Amino acid sequence: MSQLSPVLVQPRVELAWAMKAHQHAQVYFNLISSVDPKFLNLTKVDDLIYQEFRETFRELRVDLLDPEELKSEPAKAKWRPFCLRFEGLVEDFNYGTLLRLDSRREYSEENTIFATRIQFFAIEIARNREGCNDHVYSRARETQEEEKSG
Repeated sequence: MSQLSPVLVQPRVELAWAMKAHQHAQVYFNLISSVDPKFLNLTKVDDLIYQEFRETFRELRVDLLDPEELKSEPAKAKWRPFCLRFEGLVEDFNYGTLLRLDSRREYSEENTIFATRIQFFAIEIARNREGCNDHVYSRARETQEEEKSG
C-alpha cells in the first residue's frame, strides 16, 4: 500500500474541514430560522459562556461584527485567554468554524469569517439572548406564511 504525499493530504484535510464547517453553518442557520433563537441552548454551559463573554467583551457589538475585533493582534491577545478558559468544558473549543459578520444576513462569502468554535458560541449565544438573530427567525416565518397563502 502506497503512502500519500503530505502535499496531497493537506488539501484533502482542508477540503474536509471546509465541508464540515459549511455543513455546520447550514445546520445552525436552519436552526435559527426554524426555532425562536431566544430559546436555543447551543452548549451545556451557555450561561457561563455568555457571562464570561460579556464580562470580557462588554462593548463588542455582536449584531454587526468588525473583523478587526476578532483578528487584529490586540483582539487576539484578548480572545486567547477567553478561549482557553473553555478548554475541557466545550468540545473542540478551538476548532475552526464559520461566523456571520452581520447577524441579519445569511452566510455568504462576504458575510462570513473564520473563527474558533468558542468564539462562534460566545457571539451566537449573545446574539440569541440579545435579540440579534430575531430578524432571521422572523424573516423565515414571514416567508413560510407567504408560501402558505401564495
